[in-house]
Amino acid sequence: MATPESAMDTLLEIMARLREPETGCPWDLKQSYQSIAPSTIEEAYEVVDTIERKDYVHLKEELGDLLFQVVFYAQLGKEDGHFTFEDIAAGITDKLLRRHPHVFPDGTLESRVAPDKEFTEAEVKQQWEQIKKSERSEKGHKGTLSDVPAALPSIARAYKLQQRAGLVGFDWPDHHGVSEKLREEVGELEEAIASGDKEAMAAELGDTLFCLINLARHLKIDPDSALRACNRRFTERFEYLEGELNARGKSPQEADMDEMELLWQQAKVKLKGR
Repeated sequence: MATPESAMDTLLEIMARLREPETGCPWDLKQSYQSIAPSTIEEAYEVVDTIERKDYVHLKEELGDLLFQVVFYAQLGKEDGHFTFEDIAAGITDKLLRRHPHVFPDGTLESRVAPDKEFTEAEVKQQWEQIKKSERSEKGHKGTLSDVPAALPSIARAYKLQQRAGLVGFDWPDHHGVSEKLREEVGELEEAIASGDKEAMAAELGDTLFCLINLARHLKIDPDSALRACNRRFTERFEYLEGELNARGKSPQEADMDEMELLWQQAKVKLKGR
């Protein structure tokens, strides 16, 4: 049976062979950091999807696909003289040792904390944020929000911006204030809709969505996961509705809203818990 080290070496060798100018794969040879970036995002979401569906049989495969993305970037970096896979591994190793002084007190793998030394979750979190703040400063990121990636999906970025602002005290004390603010934003959205001003509607809708994400954060619910779960429920219920209509020799276009609403409510009962 292959060891983790030999399996990793084999994977790196395969990647190198795929990129050999004379005998490599034509598709792989055409790729760049930019061209495979969308695939990286897709593979990451496929990992998340299998986890949320508790499909552990396929999780190993999806994690392998995601690992291959890292290996691909490592090969490109090696060819361009920017970095190697070993550099990537060494970088994350150093970062983990540095960010966990409550486990590695001297910042080395050999160091250990005293068995009787205990840290609370709050202490660990505060320490983590202080270390990250120091790292951001070393990278030249002076503002609280300056290093929140603009390329993050909008829901994730809104959550991160709110979380980061909360660390410096710009936050509601609890979810009640956020709920009240949400009602205020919905009222402003309704006013914008009544005015017919598209620009105002877009702005107020954005404020409402931002506030909803903030409410999710205060309730300790991941808004992206919640929305994906909602998407799955909607898909299952609509497929039930469509199947029932097909059994009656109808399509959704041929049914009225009353009939579809009745089937939708049936779907909610029959598929409850899914």
